[in-house]
Amino acid sequence: MRTATKTSKSNPIGKDLFKLCKKMFPICRSITGDGVRKTLAILQKYIDLDIHEIQSGTQVFDWTIPKEWNIKDAWIKDAKGNKIINFKDNNLHLLNYSVPVHGKIDLATLKDHLYTLPDQPDLIPYRTSYYKKNWGFCLTHHQYEQLEEGTYEVFIDSSLEAGSLTYGEFFIPGKKEEEILFSAHICHPSLANDNLSGISILTHLAQELQKQKNTFSYRFIFIPGTIGSITWLAQNKDQLSKIKGGLVASLLGDSGDFTYKKSRRGNTEMDVVVQHVLEKSKVEHRVIDFIPYGYDERQFCAPAFDLAVGNLTRSQFGEYPEYHTSGDNLDLIQARYLEASYQVYQNIISTFEKNIFYRNRFPNCEPQLGKRGLYDAIGGNSNSKMMQMAMLWILNLSDGEHSLLHIAKKSGYKYALVKKVAKILLGKGLLERV
Repeated sequence: MRTATKTSKSNPIGKDLFKLCKKMFPICRSITGDGVRKTLAILQKYIDLDIHEIQSGTQVFDWTIPKEWNIKDAWIKDAKGNKIINFKDNNLHLLNYSVPVHGKIDLATLKDHLYTLPDQPDLIPYRTSYYKKNWGFCLTHHQYEQLEEGTYEVFIDSSLEAGSLTYGEFFIPGKKEEEILFSAHICHPSLANDNLSGISILTHLAQELQKQKNTFSYRFIFIPGTIGSITWLAQNKDQLSKIKGGLVASLLGDSGDFTYKKSRRGNTEMDVVVQHVLEKSKVEHRVIDFIPYGYDERQFCAPAFDLAVGNLTRSQFGEYPEYHTSGDNLDLIQARYLEASYQVYQNIISTFEKNIFYRNRFPNCEPQLGKRGLYDAIGGNSNSKMMQMAMLWILNLSDGEHSLLHIAKKSGYKYALVKKVAKILLGKGLLERV
């Protein structure tokens, strides 16, 4: 089912989000190189990003930072000298990370380096060869079928040499050192939904958050997919204990229903908050369990870290026909869908900020309730039995890690009831605010 959300006339954020996507769209990005730097330079006009350069050859856990790739031009000419495939027409035409090449070859040899989508003959596929030296071109299957026997001239003006991997980071300190982490991958070329939509939404969220006083600290990272998150984790492994929760933001500009992929643990505060916000927002959505495949949540949720990081998208990766093709363009995303996604993310932050955490002051077994007059305090209520059970849930789970929202979710009682009972327990000195 596709949801239609109207753009608010009083809040033009959707138009601003789309405008930023449009500004970044022409740039050819990859996991390294000047395309990433150009994109981050655009974001620096909105937020004060710290730019990190990690040298090629640096070991990051089981991976090694690759050589830096840059591209100037690429094309294929037919026997008459006509450019039939031109990187400058659409940067998806080039196999990302292609090594330099210039020469004349026959059609049979050329076809070994061509990539198409026979089932989607009007679309150009997005393909990469990051860790294996190769070259190639992507084209529509219709173009492929029109190729004639003969000699073709192939030209790729690229470089693959020692350099660095680049990523951007923006930190907003709050009253607490505990951090909420937001991440977007920044390695895709001209693909609008995947993932300019996520980059744009996180940039504007960061802009707004820095204007207000926050309980939690917030960290935004703009990183190349997979190798970027692995690099960031390797660079920050001593600071990871501060991360209370996080989201990988992607695929947020199309008309699909929301999809929330839970963290590896599946019952973290972030998991509870996101599901609560989606339910309260009354948007069409689904919640799926963690799988070790997808975006960078699979790195943040690696066994050694097991961070409370989920992935909130609209259409899920690989499940919409334009995914990783030239169909993922500026016509696919719309301001109203970007705005609706932005509002959901904003509501998640707001819920985290307003959420209440308590700590049981008498955690050594169950405290005696009768001598504190607690049974009398709830005895006159028609739902006194539920309130009594809610007391036990609150006292058991109030460890500073479970919020009232989390307790309500786990116990099955309404949040209003749990909040009311917690206030009674606070008044009797059994709880303290964290």
